[in-house]
Amino acid sequence: MDTKNIGLRNIEVADTRISFIDGQKGKLIYRGFDILDLTKNSNYEETCYLLLHDELPTRDEYDDFRASLSKARTIPKQMQINMGNWRIDADPMDALQAFVAAFGGYYDEEFSSKDASYERAINLIAKIPTIIASWQRIRNKQEIVHPDSNLNHAANFLYMLTGDKPEPEIEKIFDVCLILHAEHTLNASTFAAREVASTRAHMYSAASAAVGALSGELHGGANYEVMRMLLEIENEDNVESYIKEKFARNERIMGMGHAVYKTIDPRSQVLKELSKRLSEKTGQPWYNITNKVEQTTVDMMKKTKGMEIFPNVDLYSASVYYMLGIPMDLNTPVFAMSRAAGWAAHVIEEKFAEAAPKPMLYRPKAVYVGKYAGPQGIDDRHRWLGSTPWALSRRSRHRQDRDCRFRCSGRDQPAAAGHPWNQGHWPAETRLGRRANDRHQSLRPDRKIRGPANERERAGHPQGL
Repeated sequence: MDTKNIGLRNIEVADTRISFIDGQKGKLIYRGFDILDLTKNSNYEETCYLLLHDELPTRDEYDDFRASLSKARTIPKQMQINMGNWRIDADPMDALQAFVAAFGGYYDEEFSSKDASYERAINLIAKIPTIIASWQRIRNKQEIVHPDSNLNHAANFLYMLTGDKPEPEIEKIFDVCLILHAEHTLNASTFAAREVASTRAHMYSAASAAVGALSGELHGGANYEVMRMLLEIENEDNVESYIKEKFARNERIMGMGHAVYKTIDPRSQVLKELSKRLSEKTGQPWYNITNKVEQTTVDMMKKTKGMEIFPNVDLYSASVYYMLGIPMDLNTPVFAMSRAAGWAAHVIEEKFAEAAPKPMLYRPKAVYVGKYAGPQGIDDRHRWLGSTPWALSRRSRHRQDRDCRFRCSGRDQPAAAGHPWNQGHWPAETRLGRRANDRHQSLRPDRKIRGPANERERAGHPQGL
């Protein structure tokens, strides 16, 4: 039997006004604005406002929004104390998921209005960077660096992480990275957030679920795997042999290919240029190695499979984050830090049906392909499974009964015409049949059975008893 293991690909489950991907043309749109235009003419805070409110802010709106984000950056002291109780080698994504979920215990979760939801969104976007930076400092036994209200979102995170205020160029590069990762339609983590929000759970629960979905290597964890690959390669001379070996073992090249884009991922174009700039600035080889990985993979794919393949957002983001001094295992948390804006926008859209007639609980349908051990079924060894209480109690004895001369017609088919249940009694020539006909009159169709338990038995019986 064919199974439905398609990962919901190309299945339309919701309308949205938040973002759009044109996989054929390589376009990514946030609320009507091309991502390439936003990276050139906007910043992360303005992009957050756009995603949440469906329009660019005025100057006053922008100033108020930025001030609100800055004010909300601080996290409870007790939360930082609790971080000290965690293993220092714990996965940062596990820590992030736990402490995002914990927000529900620290802050009021009244969620009946959009205004309250926007406040929670600001809280989420502002506090996630502080969680990540605090965890990094605590696990390295360093003093926590508190947020600086004079710095923008990107610069403040780098400051809390390292203790040093970044150069304007570094700040701008990181800000562009945050814009690129802020939103990407119904990917795995965003879908997880929307599904949880559809139950009317609060925003922090939805965001925590999204963080859990993002932690897997096939989603947010891919950029970590890319950097690990680059470190294994070490230099340009090793790229060809490494990629050929991967192809020979039929293994994936992390950072190459995308489920939606059938051409160049527009985000990879921007990140490629940023990686090049950082390599020139720092003298590190990672851009050259990454670029050769891309070209070699493209050539090998054409040669061996006759197909085209393109880099995705993770290929160059890995080297960019590495050269910015961000620890490898913080790549995915930084992804979450950026994507918090998109998650919050989708939670609000789902919660208040901004793109649909009314809110709707997600409840997909599964197709059962397993065993059926009910009154009309048999197991894989074609042994009869009784359903009435007395039959259930005697299944093992019946299975050993060599005089049993009947079989069901199929695993999920009704009993055959000659089946004893369609005759109202068991065949008298079998030992089990004799006992049933002599001692258990409940099998006869004309016998009335009363009581709740028997009602359930009657409902599932082919004859209805």
